[in-house]
Amino acid sequence: VQGEDNSSEFITKYRTCRQQVRECSGEADHHEGMSSDDELTPTEVTEFQKSKDNVLEDSKKVFEDVHADFCDIRKILLKFQEWKEKFPDSYCDAYISFCLPKLLNPLIRVQLINWNPLEQNFTELEEMPWFRAIEEFSGAKKVSESK
Repeated sequence: VQGEDNSSEFITKYRTCRQQVRECSGEADHHEGMSSDDELTPTEVTEFQKSKDNVLEDSKKVFEDVHADFCDIRKILLKFQEWKEKFPDSYCDAYISFCLPKLLNPLIRVQLINWNPLEQNFTELEEMPWFRAIEEFSGAKKVSESK
């Protein structure tokens, strides 16, 4: 509770100081509630970037000991498509449509670690390779079901 009082007091002082700076500089277009007390210091930005880089580097190692056929979503889905075409009864009895989301989840999560929809030039989900692979698999599924 003591820490909360100090941070609240600091924020109030910080806001007052910013307000005085705006008034002295003649900044008239400020709207109350439009500024943030959550701005990061350069040190915090550097620390955040370093942590982010470490996480991204570690994420590249997650599947390094996995055979390529089992860490590529397109290849995995191709194996399931082959199974479905060769042994449709077995495929249906295994409830694969319920298993695939759990199976692909870790692979997709690793690919989304660096995804940030709040950045200006972010990649749309629909443009990501894993999404297209699943979309193609679903399309192939619908075609074979209609036969």
